[in-house]
Amino acid sequence: MKGNPWNRRELLRTLPGAGAGLALAPFALGAPEEEEVAPAEDLMREHGVLNRLLLLYEEAIRRLGARQEFAPRVLSETAGIVRRFIEEYHEKSEEESLFPRFEKAGKLVDLVAVLRQQHQAGRRVTAEIERLAGRLTFSEARHAKRSQLSDAMRLFIRMYRPHEARADRVLVPAFRSLVSKKEYEELGTAVEEKAHRLFGKEGSDKVVGQAAALEKELGIYEVPRVRRRLPSAGGR
Repeated sequence: MKGNPWNRRELLRTLPGAGAGLALAPFALGAPEEEEVAPAEDLMREHGVLNRLLLLYEEAIRRLGARQEFAPRVLSETAGIVRRFIEEYHEKSEEESLFPRFEKAGKLVDLVAVLRQQHQAGRRVTAEIERLAGRLTFSEARHAKRSQLSDAMRLFIRMYRPHEARADRVLVPAFRSLVSKKEYEELGTAVEEKAHRLFGKEGSDKVVGQAAALEKELGIYEVPRVRRRLPSAGGR
């Protein structure tokens, strides 16, 4: 793709090494307003929102491959949430509050460096997804554009599944040991105030609602029921 602002080979170099596990954080449905949420738990809930956005990308990829039409606005809005909530809020919070503390303590420095690189690479891919989604059409003449869009979303998913897993299972659990109780509580307050400042009085709950509305529009909001009987242990 000549002239693209992101290079696929370059971005793949930022992927974690082989053996990265997939750990899905519970889907965040939003905490009650009066509930106090610790910074580490808050970050993990935000990763739950990220997973819901990745599911939207996966459904869009499936529909593009099957040539099933859907409103291009859905994909543009999904990418917009990724940019505003994940990149400009969640990742910035990690870069300003978490990463420097690990670097100062000399702990998990290599992992932090990779996560930083992936943040930067992810922003380039999101910009490309937004650009292509804004031009999405289902006419045969635009098949190449649909293919480029699917490739960009696949790359983002491939990078962020292990990214989220490592942050949840390695970085976040280790963070508590780096700060005092007072600093930990102050950080939680600062993050909450930032969410309200950016997203209104509902904070991140507002973003969860936006993601849920897009899931409903694509028909993936409800958890599917298993209709087939599972084979018995001795069955073939």
